[in-house]
This record gives sequence, structure tokens and C-alpha cells, in this order.
Amino acid sequence: MATDNIMAVVAGFRPLARLHHPREVIRQFTPNWFAMTMGTGVLALALAQLPWAGATLLRLAEALWGLAAILFVLFSLLYSARWVLFFEEARRIFGHATVSMFIGTIPMGLATLLNGLLLFGVPRWGAAAVSLAETLWWLDVAMALACGVCIPYLMFTRQRHRIDGMTAVWLLPVVAAEVAAVSGALLAGHLPDMDSRYRVLLASYVLWAYSMPVAFSILVILFLRMALHRLPPANMAASSWLALGPIGTGALGMLVLGEQAPAVFAAQGLASVGEMAHGLGVVAAVLLWGCGVWWWWLAMLVTARYLRAGLPFNLGWWAFTFPLGVYALATLKLGDVFGHAFFGMVGTVLVAWLAVLWCLVTVRTLEGAWRGHLFVAPCLARGDER
Repeated sequence: MATDNIMAVVAGFRPLARLHHPREVIRQFTPNWFAMTMGTGVLALALAQLPWAGATLLRLAEALWGLAAILFVLFSLLYSARWVLFFEEARRIFGHATVSMFIGTIPMGLATLLNGLLLFGVPRWGAAAVSLAETLWWLDVAMALACGVCIPYLMFTRQRHRIDGMTAVWLLPVVAAEVAAVSGALLAGHLPDMDSRYRVLLASYVLWAYSMPVAFSILVILFLRMALHRLPPANMAASSWLALGPIGTGALGMLVLGEQAPAVFAAQGLASVGEMAHGLGVVAAVLLWGCGVWWWWLAMLVTARYLRAGLPFNLGWWAFTFPLGVYALATLKLGDVFGHAFFGMVGTVLVAWLAVLWCLVTVRTLEGAWRGHLFVAPCLARGDER
């Protein structure tokens, strides 16, 4: 008995102890992991936007952005290897009603890195960083557009869904275009000529509209689903925060698009359009922020209820980070626009909360990755297409 206990303890310290072979890391790798790059990247961006951010905090933010970039490259290699080595199993993701939604985390993770490249890379590498960011942005746009249509098409034609099984993960493929719109607005401010800025800005407005109305229609259905069938199971508890994603990103998008609009549209002889876009952007952002307050408080109540009953850890916990991060960024941006201490104070609290959550989820993720039990592809379960 003592020997068995000792062997169990030793096995607990052995890497990937839960997997029967190391290649299972590749075979069981799913896009869920890209949510880690989203959460890490948005924390880097949020720390850098704090009103009182000093040199030390900026260096920490840049280091986190570098970590997110490394993780994105690593996860891209692992997921590509899965398609090469286990093609027939990898393609089963398209029939799975939950895991397929996380394909949207790939372009969103890339957009987060692109934003960091503009924030941290331009001061270091200048025009080269802008050129790389522009190339990555068009790639991100292509992936976001594809996710936004192809995944819903699979939902309608191949997958099996029920209203009582719906969760906020339905938002993930749709919101990718909205995140790309924010990146486009940030990119436009760094492009050297007005014609390029005009193209990128117009494309970004289209991307925002491509995503936002669909995301809100999903939120309406989500409200109905929870009213009729109560909360999702505990393993999907973190998804209650995902509603903040499109709302926070939508508000931030309106602000940064409106910020660029006056100069860009004026250069095209459309000065009145630019001024109107700026004003509408501010008003829309405030309205969306107010809507986000409702979902934020609801998410806290829902999470508190789950915590009382016990909350099992899984990769879905990264849903606590990115939505909160983009909402914090929108809050801080509103503080810049209005010059009001209220938004700066709330934004700072949200960023501090985000940092604590990031530390907690990162530690639990590293522990789960070391032991191997987080490398599980639900779409490989026999007979499971949901």
C-alpha cells in the first residue's frame, strides 16, 4: 500500500502523467488553447493603457505581449501538426457543436498580438513593425470573415444543437471580425498615406457591422435560453463572461474608429462624415458600455452561484480574462475621451481584477498542462458529435 502511494506521488510529478504517450499532446490539441494567448495579450494591452503606467509596468506589459506571441507560435505549430499527423481526427472538429466555436479564438489571438505589435513594436522597429502589422491584419481579416460565416453554416447544416444546450461560446466565431475591426482602426493611425488609411478604416467599419448585430442576436437567444432552461452546467460556468466580449469590443471599436474618422474622411473630401462618425462613435460606446454593466453584474452573480456549488477547472476559465480585458480597455478609453475620473477608476479596478484572474488561471493551466489532463479533444469521443 505504501509503495503504491509513493508511486502515485512520483507519477504526479512526472510530466504528461495522464497521457499514455507524449504524441497525445498533438492528437488531443484543440483551438481552446488559443484563448490563453487572448487572455495574456489583452492583459498586456490593458496594463499599458493604465493612466498611471510607468516604465516598470510598461516593461512588464511588453514582456507579457512577448509571452503571448511565443504561446501563439507554439500553439500554431501544435495545431498544424495535428492536421498533418492526425488529419482524419482533426477534421472531426467541424462536426462538434462546442469545440468548433473555439476556432474563432485563433484570429482573435492574432489580433491581440497585432495590437501589441503596434503598441510595443513600433517604438522599437518603426516602419518595419507597421508593415508586418498590416500584413498580419489582412490575414486576420480573412480568417475572421471565414470564421464568422463558415462556423454558423456548419451549425445550420452539419452540427446538432438544442436551445437548452446553448452557451455563450456561440459568440466566439462571430466576434472575431469585431476584434479585427478594432485592430484595423489602430493600424490605420500608423499607416503612412491617407489612401491606405481610408481603405483600412472602411474595411474596419464593415467588419464591425459584420459582427456586432449577429452577436447581439445571439445574446438575445442566450437570455431566452437561460430564462427557459436555467444556467449551463458547471464546466461551462466561465462562458457567462463571454457576453462582455462583443459589448466591450464593440464600444472600443466605436471609439477608436471614430478617433481616426475625422482626419481620414476629411482627406477624401468627406469632413462632415468624419465628424459625424466621431460623435456617433462616442455615443454608441457609452450606450454599449452601459449595456455591458448589466452583463457584468449578471456574470458576477452567476459566477458566485457556481462557486458555492463548486467550479471545476478547465481551459474554459480563460473566458474570465479576455472579455473582462476588452471591457476594461473600453472603460479606460472612455476615461480618455471624457476626462472623467470615474471611468479611469473603474477601468483600473477592472485591470487589477484581470491581473489577479490571469495569475490564477495561468497557474492552474500550467499545472494541468504539466500533468496532461488538459489535453483532451471532446470531438474524439466515440459517437460524440456535440
